[in-house]
Amino acid sequence: MKKTRIQAAVIGVGYLGNFHTEKYTKLPNVELVGVVDANPLRAKEIAAKYHTNAFHSVDDILDRVDAVSIAVPTDQHYEVARKCLEQGIDVLIEKPITHKLWQAEALIDLAKERKCILQVGHLERFNPAIEKMKSSLTHPLFIECHRLHSFVQRGTEVDVVLDLMIHDLDIILDLVQSPVASLDAAGVNVMSDLIDIANVRLKFESGCVANVTASRISMKPMRKIRFFQEDCYVSCDFQTAQVEIYRQVKKQNEKLPEITAETLSLEKKDALEEEIKSFLQAVQTRSRPRVSGEDALRALRLAQSIVDQIHVTVPGRTQPEVRA
Repeated sequence: MKKTRIQAAVIGVGYLGNFHTEKYTKLPNVELVGVVDANPLRAKEIAAKYHTNAFHSVDDILDRVDAVSIAVPTDQHYEVARKCLEQGIDVLIEKPITHKLWQAEALIDLAKERKCILQVGHLERFNPAIEKMKSSLTHPLFIECHRLHSFVQRGTEVDVVLDLMIHDLDIILDLVQSPVASLDAAGVNVMSDLIDIANVRLKFESGCVANVTASRISMKPMRKIRFFQEDCYVSCDFQTAQVEIYRQVKKQNEKLPEITAETLSLEKKDALEEEIKSFLQAVQTRSRPRVSGEDALRALRLAQSIVDQIHVTVPGRTQPEVRA
């Protein structure tokens, strides 16, 4: 059954939750019932900013809403999402879905049992650059990826693999569509007790190889991914939303092919707004979300395998509790 105006709330209105709240207030098919935050002053501040109601506890909204965005710290994802799903509330939860595999599996099962939408906020899936480059990729052979950020305290309840690298793991898994055959990972902690910079080399059963680096201790930000295949090289800059394609053009009587370059024109879109629109459409039509719980679990499994190998390689390193 389609709903004309979805009753929604944002749970956790820190840095990311503030942006979620802003997007909901702009969309015509949703009514923002309120915001929830453990800090009453923050809840009141954001509620006043967007002319909505402030709540201190998730329990206060469970009988008021159809759908929620959850933007609390990762280690609180499971408990908050579980409460909502048990009440039949559709959920958009920030990535990673949880910090423990069993929790992600439990949320997926609960969403199926209660017939709820469970979408996970792997935001780069909605980046117009990624959407545009997909049509040029047929059989990637080699992938080079860098996601570098400066250090901030936000997000350090998990390591850099779950904080940043998981964005690119999700994209690569979605585009390569082949099981991982092997991986070789390394990482160190510098500014926190957890891994702050990590690199992994992934080999897929299809023959594709991906070299992925993530850092949250870099001076200059970078968010780039490059795909190489037989007929072309595709470069995607997430920050500028720019895609460049380089192709070989073989000419008669010429030994070496000519290299042509093309910069794709992209429609300007707000990735978070597109993500929330996609979630609300899934809520209204009761259709599979674009980034499902199963998609997020697949990325989380790979991320956990990378973290596990880093901790085996460097004995004694502080290890976050990800497994049961």
